[in-house]
Amino acid sequence: MARKPGANVPKSRKRAGSVPSATGRQVDWMLIGAVVVVIGLIAGLAIYLVPKFNEQRAEQKDDVAVESVSEFVPTPQNPDPAAAIPGVTKRYYEAARHVTATQRVAYDQSPPFGGPHDEIWATCTGVVYPNPLRSENAVHALEHGAVWVTYNPDTISPEDLDYLKQLVRGEQYLFLSPYPGLDKPLSLQSWGHQLKLDSARDPRVNQFITALRRNMMPGVYPENPQTAAYPETQATCTAIPGFDPSNPPPADQGEPGPDAVPMNGGSANPMPAG
Repeated sequence: MARKPGANVPKSRKRAGSVPSATGRQVDWMLIGAVVVVIGLIAGLAIYLVPKFNEQRAEQKDDVAVESVSEFVPTPQNPDPAAAIPGVTKRYYEAARHVTATQRVAYDQSPPFGGPHDEIWATCTGVVYPNPLRSENAVHALEHGAVWVTYNPDTISPEDLDYLKQLVRGEQYLFLSPYPGLDKPLSLQSWGHQLKLDSARDPRVNQFITALRRNMMPGVYPENPQTAAYPETQATCTAIPGFDPSNPPPADQGEPGPDAVPMNGGSANPMPAG
């Protein structure tokens, strides 16, 4: 008897869970499902482990930061830890010698960090000023315990400037502004203290801020052992009428003239703290 065509051709067996595709091939959904499960497990582990890794790195960075500045926290036993920071310039200045908005002071330092100053202080609540400030306003903020961070806009690197902005922005008793002509890329000023540096990543930046921002400990100045590192320990940094942080008085141009107020006060008016 003649065989029917295809009678001995074995029929293909379908695997459980497979269906024919449009091309005629079998699609193994079980295999695809297993792959999806594995990918999901990997993604889940990544979601769990990556934040933990980042958190651990952040904690390590914080630990390093704390270790690098902990010894610069002022104490009664060590009222002036800035004395241990290499490169810090320290001078004693009399306080509360005020000038008017039309007067200039013949400062002995650049940027200045003490001496006669305007009766209105620069707002120092973590403001990042885009333009140079009038020094007489900035120095008054130092008298209130603030640290003034300045930089040379022509020599500082973009990375260092970004770092300084992040460091200062929103921080009480800190403020940042450009200072054209500065002989270093950046300089930090507190009342009676200054530190000029080449890099914002220098650990001395945070050491200086830790040691001198609102350092109320007496015994900092041998000339007057009873005073704190800055004169007006109860003063604020918030804005007051006469100084608009969004449109502050511009920096004076050129050298002070012969009518400038000298560092000893001259025609400056000793006034109550404020």
